[in-house]
Amino acid sequence: MSPENIPSGTSRERINKLKRAFAYNIFYRQGVTTRTATLNDYYLAVSYTLRDRMQHLFINSVEALLEKNAKIVCYLSAEFLMGPHLHNNLVNLGLFDDFAQAAEESGLNLKKIIDHEEEPGLGNGGLGRLAACYLDSLASLQFPAIGYGIRYEYGMFDQEIVNGWQKELSDRWLHPGNPWEIKKPDMACDVGFGGHTEVYHGERGNRRIRWIPARVITGIPYDTPVPGYKVNNVNCLRLWSAEAHKSFDFEDFNTGDYYGAVEDKMAAETITKVLYPNDEQFQGKRLRLEQQYFFVSCSLQNMIRIHLCSHESLDNFFDDFAIQLNDTHPAIAVPELMRLLVDEHLYGWEKAWEITSQTLCYTNHTLLPEAMEKWQIGLFDDLFPRHLEIIYEINRRFLEEVRLKYPGDCERLSRMSIIDESGPRYIRMANLACIGSKAINGVATMHTELLRKHTLADWNTMYPGKIRNVTNGVTPRRWIAVSNPRLTSLITDSIGEKWLTHLDELRNLEHLADAPAFQEAWDTVKKENKEDFAVTILQQHGILVDPSAMFDVQVKRIHEYKRQHLNVLHIITLYNQIKANPDIDMVPRLFVFGGKAAPGYVMAKLMIKLITSVARIVNNDPDVQDRLKVYFIANYNVKIGQSVYPMTDLSEQISLAGKEASGTGNMKFSMNGALTIGTLDGANVEIREEVGAENFFLFGLDVNEAMEQQATGYHPMDYYRNNPELKGAIDLISSGHFSHGDRELFRPIIDSLLYGDQYMLLADYQEYIDCQDRVGKVYRNKTTWTRMSILNAARMGKFSSDRSILDYSKKIWDVKPFPIELKWQRLPEDGVLFTPRQLKKFV
Repeated sequence: MSPENIPSGTSRERINKLKRAFAYNIFYRQGVTTRTATLNDYYLAVSYTLRDRMQHLFINSVEALLEKNAKIVCYLSAEFLMGPHLHNNLVNLGLFDDFAQAAEESGLNLKKIIDHEEEPGLGNGGLGRLAACYLDSLASLQFPAIGYGIRYEYGMFDQEIVNGWQKELSDRWLHPGNPWEIKKPDMACDVGFGGHTEVYHGERGNRRIRWIPARVITGIPYDTPVPGYKVNNVNCLRLWSAEAHKSFDFEDFNTGDYYGAVEDKMAAETITKVLYPNDEQFQGKRLRLEQQYFFVSCSLQNMIRIHLCSHESLDNFFDDFAIQLNDTHPAIAVPELMRLLVDEHLYGWEKAWEITSQTLCYTNHTLLPEAMEKWQIGLFDDLFPRHLEIIYEINRRFLEEVRLKYPGDCERLSRMSIIDESGPRYIRMANLACIGSKAINGVATMHTELLRKHTLADWNTMYPGKIRNVTNGVTPRRWIAVSNPRLTSLITDSIGEKWLTHLDELRNLEHLADAPAFQEAWDTVKKENKEDFAVTILQQHGILVDPSAMFDVQVKRIHEYKRQHLNVLHIITLYNQIKANPDIDMVPRLFVFGGKAAPGYVMAKLMIKLITSVARIVNNDPDVQDRLKVYFIANYNVKIGQSVYPMTDLSEQISLAGKEASGTGNMKFSMNGALTIGTLDGANVEIREEVGAENFFLFGLDVNEAMEQQATGYHPMDYYRNNPELKGAIDLISSGHFSHGDRELFRPIIDSLLYGDQYMLLADYQEYIDCQDRVGKVYRNKTTWTRMSILNAARMGKFSSDRSILDYSKKIWDVKPFPIELKWQRLPEDGVLFTPRQLKKFV
């Protein structure tokens, strides 16, 4: 059922109201006429029209929460990769058809307007996209929630490929205007940095600590409404922007110090200037830590303020809020909440610790040791002297507990301590989060088991049951309904529309998997999606692609552990087979790559150069005869992903077993009918269990085999010497064939494989090649491939983010749905909202 905010009246009346609203926003909000309006003006006018219709739902949701005092989920994340808002909000609010008709009658093209929207640059990859999916599901399932993060002025860089190399450009996502956010300066928070602490005595003579910061920065919240799917609940994404207390110093200006007059403003705004500054240098590390503390402190202060609106104390704070730490970036919430309780609200240590440890929950997203955040003691002390004191006290009390439980176990004490003293002293943020949270969760069954057995084994032993599993999920609204309207229509026509909120309903497609008419319709959807993508490639890059070719896709962050270079070795192997036998019969393939490399990650950038260099040779070699094409998508993001997932035939999920925590791209591909070639890593394990082993192309070492080889001695050179095809592929790279004769360009990649191969590409190579051969044979059998595709989509119900959120609500947060009833009314003249009682007084 659609939310009650659908414009009232007949269909004709609704359309006319929307047309008037478009015209009103063009003239009064944008200050232009139809003769001078740009596409951006029309985008803003349409978006404001939609936001106005969402706003009274938003205000009703806030007011209802304040009245009923429901428990709120607060999701703290350094990233929120929301994707474009307009199309998604139209679908969730059930207004897409009305807006499309009103736009058409107004002489506008809604598709062009939707395509024009700039993507919010608030995230990098899986971490931020997961947070966005969870916000969608929280609202759709009617759980009250606030997402807290940073309003980066410049988001994740825009990626350009120049001569095959990644080039980073500033992401000016706010430049065209952001119609979805609302600035709330009256809810500003002050955040301190640096300075010193001093002892004083309270009213009862008890010893207390006061932090005297060296500088104070103001955090300004910007609220973006997040509507649920066809419900009245609208949750909030609250992002913090940094401003100076004093933005302009007239005294400095009048004495000629023009830079000094705005120095504080510039220094403050730097904190929220850019997503993930390059932390290769010390200043980059410092800025990243400042960013993390800034948004965490603002968010906690905001929660306390909300709580005290309806309570006299913070004693039951954990009954009103469940705070989820999305990885270790917000882990500084542990000492900050303690500081606010002990220093600002004058709680004793024990009660403050009870509140803190019953409120916070921690999601671990990685098994890679280098991704476990650590901060130098000196840097931490310089920025947060009071927090360091609190961390030392938390650690002292915790280690006493460990000593009592495991007397004489010094190694355990060293491993579990918040302070790493094995060399230069560091603060281990994962340990801090584990100590300060009531629950720890992994993000896939296999990932959680590895946490329990290896990464966090000490915690699992000391606190059995504290480490829980919540397998990641993705929202079917964004990743099927918005991304793949053709497939959405086919599924809805076949089984009804309930599946969009109950994804297990897709199981009803299973009985259609062998039906010729349904198979034909399924194939038509995939074919048309592939044709659309082929047209885009031709128009933008002049690459002619046959839509009947297999579209073999790997889109994700560029990283050695993701093993994009294993995919490249397969391409070169096929290329060598063609060169050796030009008449060889081979399934035509388009290999598609996409993803960004971190600016300071040299090897990942070199991998992009290798991919683009192989593409240049393969795409232009007449012997290949269109059997192979390679295409690298520049600036891959959510918007591009919405066209990639629907057109994909084969999804590459090929990381070494035991390295990927979960992955979510694998889920999006399968939901859209792609088949997976992958290892037993992350959520691949559960996807294979759900779709059936016969519908999944498995290869490679499992976790135990990989660990055993590494423990007993792994020698990649042996694989190279004993496998002629592998040697031929590597030697072709080494020869300079893909680098204009330069034999040194790709030497770092070759050396890393032959003399280390940390991610065991060479060990998995032959099984990968053999598995790809099986893929090609199955693809030739259209009926079999289509049946497998249908079953993959039909069995993906487990991987909805709705299921993930329900798991969190029961296993970790202890929250219940809170459906919103509309009690507020709109004055038609100016859109101001009043309760019925206030409305009567106004009239």
